Amino acid sequence: MKAKFRNRLVDQRVELGDMAPLGTPFVLIVDPASQCNFKCRFCPTGDLELIKATGRYQGSMAFETFTKIIDDLQAFPEPLRVLRLYKEGEPLMNKRFADMVAYARRSDKVLRIDTTTNGVLLLPKTSEKIIDAGIDQINISVNGVRDEQFVDLVRTKVNFQKYVENIKYLYSIKGKCEIYIKAIQENLTEDDQKRFLDTFGDYADRIFFEHLFANWPEFDADIIPKNGAVGHYGDEVVEKSVCPYIFYSTTINSDGTVSLCVQDWARKLVVGDVTKESVKDVWLGRRLDEHRIAHLSGCRKDNATCAQCQSPSFAAPDNLDDKAGEIKERMLAASFG
Repeated sequence: MKAKFRNRLVDQRVELGDMAPLGTPFVLIVDPASQCNFKCRFCPTGDLELIKATGRYQGSMAFETFTKIIDDLQAFPEPLRVLRLYKEGEPLMNKRFADMVAYARRSDKVLRIDTTTNGVLLLPKTSEKIIDAGIDQINISVNGVRDEQFVDLVRTKVNFQKYVENIKYLYSIKGKCEIYIKAIQENLTEDDQKRFLDTFGDYADRIFFEHLFANWPEFDADIIPKNGAVGHYGDEVVEKSVCPYIFYSTTINSDGTVSLCVQDWARKLVVGDVTKESVKDVWLGRRLDEHRIAHLSGCRKDNATCAQCQSPSFAAPDNLDDKAGEIKERMLAASFG
């Protein structure tokens, strides 16, 4: 197997607790499309009636909205470390996805661009356009190793043989782009896991088994078994009072509204709208800071949505709990000093 068996996290991370609050987010998550070609049983986007009940916009981000977002980055003192082009839908359902990558690539305020896709729409011509546009990393979520597994888990027919051929082709033309392929370990038997590694191990730079946990507040996905003993990346589960995500990243939905974090599938934590205000004004704004101060004050679970979210404990590599008081003092000094 050519691929390294390693998760997608960067090898060396800065000490976030010593740097927060940040004048420029490390990571900006932008959702190219909120709809998906799959109907995954373990994801709220796959429950069409549930999504309809929330009133959430289902569609692609307008290219003009995206270009405004990238242009807005000029107001920040530093470039983004990562522009992450995905959230809750299948990003390749946006027909201008490659154009989005190309536009962001021309910006001096974006150091790295990545996306996560289920891979079904990675047809050869699409892959060529995305690679030519200058993407740095493509993460592929593989939801089965046989046709019938896709039907069961994502309620969509997939020709697995053709799917594999398309991923092989992507790998052959990837250039400097990093390919990360992962599957959810709880979805696969031991034999399936071996077949996954045998099938994709020579067509990825990194390959890994991630783990399911209750990461979607107010969404019941108990039909899929979860391993509560380990974190998302197989690491130790550590209870955290402060969610690190809101201190280094924020999320722009496909309609331009800004959510507190990527887990806000039901739009209960909207803190801005980049069609009406700048990205910088949202990042440094009162609505986002109120959530940050609440977390630093030990009140994260006073918010019903945040209280149900297990991402800080199961998936966040940073831990700000010991530095909460220091960060809060710096934030208050910056706001009122």
